[in-house]
Amino acid sequence: MKLHIGGEQFKEGWQILNIHSGPYTDFEGSVTDLSQFEGHTVSEIYASHVFEHLGHREELPLALAQCHRILNTGGALRISVPDIAKLASLFITPGLSLNHRYEIMLMIFGGQLDNYDFHKTGIFEDLLVRYLNFAGFKKIKKVDEFGLFDDASSMRFDGLLISLNLIAVK
Repeated sequence: MKLHIGGEQFKEGWQILNIHSGPYTDFEGSVTDLSQFEGHTVSEIYASHVFEHLGHREELPLALAQCHRILNTGGALRISVPDIAKLASLFITPGLSLNHRYEIMLMIFGGQLDNYDFHKTGIFEDLLVRYLNFAGFKKIKKVDEFGLFDDASSMRFDGLLISLNLIAVK
């Protein structure tokens, strides 16, 4: 099985787990509780702009450990998060308009359109790699884009990619 966490778009061969029900949602639930999936049953996990919604003390480590548990040996977690380092740098750019600063603020803190649309953790590469290692992932590679879905993993602001995209292999 290939599992798209937080997905909303149908793609052949992928199953969707989302906190919200939707026309293409196969499983309803949270990334912090993947107990509905047996261990070693998923070949790939894709999650774009999901993990920043989790608290960094308990929820993020728990979710990454859950992903590691359900992945087959050699399975890959493709994870994309807003890169707080890039966003912070963009935010302090001299001459940036109020509207542009506001857009960046939304990328940092979430759109806050519902109870799930809040970003609880600012994630940067070294921190995410540390969390992934702690969860048991050994091979981690940074990539520019995944190109699998039309989503925030390819989001740009003023031409600069704002997402940190990593592939972590079990």
